[in-house]
Amino acid sequence: MDAEVARTARTRDIELKLLLDAIYLRYHYDFRSYAVASLRRRMTAALPRFGCETVSQLQERLLHDPTTFPQLLDYLTVQVSEMFRDPAHFLALRERVVPLLRTYPSLKVWVAGCSTGEEAYSLAILLREEGLASRTQIYATDINPHALRRAEAGIYELDRIPLFTENHRRSGGKSSFSDWYTAGYGRAVLDRELRRQIVFSDHSLATDTVFAEVQLVSCRNVLIYFNRPLQDRALGLFREALCPRGFLGVGARESLRFSAHGHAFEDVARDERIFRKRAGA
Repeated sequence: MDAEVARTARTRDIELKLLLDAIYLRYHYDFRSYAVASLRRRMTAALPRFGCETVSQLQERLLHDPTTFPQLLDYLTVQVSEMFRDPAHFLALRERVVPLLRTYPSLKVWVAGCSTGEEAYSLAILLREEGLASRTQIYATDINPHALRRAEAGIYELDRIPLFTENHRRSGGKSSFSDWYTAGYGRAVLDRELRRQIVFSDHSLATDTVFAEVQLVSCRNVLIYFNRPLQDRALGLFREALCPRGFLGVGARESLRFSAHGHAFEDVARDERIFRKRAGA
């Protein structure tokens, strides 16, 4: 029985590899360096949605029906976020990073893997509260066009607002969170001024290159879904994009410790996963 289970698992892994190759060759999205365990879970969830019993059946449909891929992309990308997620991280940004950002005449911020926009809007609010919005441009990027459209709309379910409000308060918010949205019909629509501060754009950490020099990169809870080579590639992009002595924020379960680029950064707030590019790195 154990041998049969092992054979089945190997077959599924072969199917998954072939599916990822097919996606790359047909649609030019590269998931081949994503963490396998995470991809397995996502495929398990996706198969019933597409009426397929096996990944091979899904691959055939994907190759012959182009309308399938945009739907599958929502399963392949993780869209779990919240505004001011991990409030201690944003409090550390206010206290440890913002005073240094004030020394720059203009600021560019890159939110990599922005999903549906919560992280980008959180930073936009923080920078407005700290008086830096007028000289800041935020670039929010993701590989999922559907998520980017939702992010650009800036509309969230009203029942999420209490959590956002509490996170904002714990992050050291200097205003009432209610100042930043209008409620109606069960939705919260964010202030248009916040949306004007952000450029949402498609970008893949697996295949694309650096597009700007920035003072702050925020890529939180994205690297955990990559294998080590892809993590190193992404961190290499951030290192290249950051100006001398620029800042990098990653997720609570992410680390630079074993990265090929770890030596290029020093701790700013270790527990909150905020780092600074070393001089000359």
